[in-house]
Amino acid sequence: MKHQDLLIEIGCEEIPARFVNLGIEQFKKKIAEWLTSRRISFASIDTYATSRRLTVLVREVAERQADFYEEVRGPAKRIAQTEDGEWSKAAVGFARKQGVDLDQLDLREFKGEVYVFAQKHLPGNRTVDELTQGFSEIICGIHFPKMMRWGQDKTRFIRPVRWIVCLFGTEVVPIQFAGVSASRVSEGHRFLGERVSLTKADEYVEALRKQYVIVDIEERQQQIINQLHTIEEKHHWVIPIDPALLEEVTFLVEYPTALYGSFQEEYLSLPKEVLITTMREHQRYFPVTTKDGQMLPFFVTVRNGDEHGIEWVRKGNEKVLRARLQDARFFFEEDLKTPIATSLEKLERIVFQEELGTMSERVRRIESLALQLGKRLNWDETQLIQLKRAAEICKFDLATQMVGEFSELEGYMGQVYAEHLGEDPLVAQAVFDHHLPRHATDKVPQSSLGTVIALADKMDTIVGSFGVGIQPTGSQDPYGLRRRAAGIVQILLQEKWVGIPLDALIQCALDRLEDDGLLQLPRMDVEANIWEFFTLRLKAYMQEHGIRYDVIDAVLASDIAEPRLVVRKAQVLMEQIERETFKLEVEGFTRTANLAAKAGDNPFDRSSLQEPAEHNLMQAFDEAQVRFKQASTQRDPFAMYQSIAQIVPQIHSFFDHVMVMVDDEKVRLNRLALLRDITKLVKQFAAFELIVFASI
Repeated sequence: MKHQDLLIEIGCEEIPARFVNLGIEQFKKKIAEWLTSRRISFASIDTYATSRRLTVLVREVAERQADFYEEVRGPAKRIAQTEDGEWSKAAVGFARKQGVDLDQLDLREFKGEVYVFAQKHLPGNRTVDELTQGFSEIICGIHFPKMMRWGQDKTRFIRPVRWIVCLFGTEVVPIQFAGVSASRVSEGHRFLGERVSLTKADEYVEALRKQYVIVDIEERQQQIINQLHTIEEKHHWVIPIDPALLEEVTFLVEYPTALYGSFQEEYLSLPKEVLITTMREHQRYFPVTTKDGQMLPFFVTVRNGDEHGIEWVRKGNEKVLRARLQDARFFFEEDLKTPIATSLEKLERIVFQEELGTMSERVRRIESLALQLGKRLNWDETQLIQLKRAAEICKFDLATQMVGEFSELEGYMGQVYAEHLGEDPLVAQAVFDHHLPRHATDKVPQSSLGTVIALADKMDTIVGSFGVGIQPTGSQDPYGLRRRAAGIVQILLQEKWVGIPLDALIQCALDRLEDDGLLQLPRMDVEANIWEFFTLRLKAYMQEHGIRYDVIDAVLASDIAEPRLVVRKAQVLMEQIERETFKLEVEGFTRTANLAAKAGDNPFDRSSLQEPAEHNLMQAFDEAQVRFKQASTQRDPFAMYQSIAQIVPQIHSFFDHVMVMVDDEKVRLNRLALLRDITKLVKQFAAFELIVFASI
């Protein structure tokens, strides 16, 4: 079968940079799924994208679908044939339903009885014909957070579609979408390039390059990085490259040219993060620093074009940045004139969430929860006073002009302003620290004050939201509850915070919410949902760190109040998997658990033991309980595992020499009760019956 390359380019008005990568990843996935579902073979898929185009180049696509063969079993022979050997109405109906002629029916034995079978063969269609009919299905499967409609068409896409290129080898595929018909003509750079007529699919990249469009994402990004490094080396600067900003700039330009500009040194008196945020968020500029991290009065931007008129571009960017920095300095100076008490009063007028009240009410809940945690940690009076003050002012910067303009600076500006306004440095640091970690790769809070307030802040939001019926859905999480829960897990994984179990944190937050009359759902249901929510976060964390799915399920079936201990137990099990005796240990625990499920609530009676193997098992169990308790107190998961693993030889001996399910009810129930108590101990570590071994 012959193969050709397939090129599809969707040309649009400018797509927001943050959505380009999302769009091209979906486009690749949808085209791969569609080709596979249509039995059209292909070798690989290359993707290209700019703000004005999403493109896939599918290599070595078969010219036709693969033929479809299927064998379908119908009614039994006794129903399908009459006494004289003719096909019955049942057989005729079966053939009609399957779309085959009667001579395509066959009789064969299946599981001891003869049935009629239909042999179906559908020859493959041309790929071009399939694509013409199915293209809209592919594009309509691409979804963005925000979609548009334009003109009279009801079709929705991220931005209006202006042109489509679709070539199968050298042939134009007559697809249509949103009233636009495909051709072989693509658009070059908006100002520097011209339209280009493509002869065949595989000349796409070079043809667009000649029209000042670098369609290869990695190539375009590497050009930007190389140009930034060239400027660095020439001026002996350091240009910190924020990965998120680099990606955004990559999708803002089609033909990158980096240039630098300057601003007045007087603006260097502003806090470093204010300068960086002003450049990054408003203008998409890269900051410039010395090798020791000191800000310099320069910036670097990336133009969507060539070197022509570069001086005018530089001056224009300098003028715009000057105005932005003037605004930032005004906000900073005005904020410094405002006492913290005044900002706290303004929080009374800022609504956090309609059912959960104002930011002031939220701060009071955070303060209450933080103080409970501080007392649980046995902090002294001085620490509790600092904690109370840090919790009181942890959100005051929300009322400042700077944070109103740049929400990204929340916490950072709180620390800066608190220090300027005379707060204890530890208290000021806690105002920033309590926002950490802000994402999966972020650091945890560095200060004890900030850590406790971070736990209180994040848990208040989670419990409050669940308490009023707000929970994340598959794609929606407007209050960032998953991120906050992951942050709590990250903090509690640190060894020095094992004194704050997750259950105590949840219960304290629920108590305060209930006392304030804000709990709108049954407490038991809310608590169950929160535990399930945190279980999923812990599961995600362990999956990211290479823990097997069955090991994760096993440890999550135990108590998860201490996330650090749960993760360490999973790590211990991962280390045991390669041991030859581990399977025997799991089999012993599993067999015990299976029989223990049949035990009732009757207490275990030591005096009713009869066989030596029973006594030996009981003695091993007694010793294991003592060792397990000691290991649990020391939070040593390896010692915990060893303590229960030492029971296993006696478990196997018990099953070899003792009949559990005897007729004597008293003896039977007592033996089941012993197995039940052993299982309770073992499951404090993990549910071993969930661990899976590959079949040989």
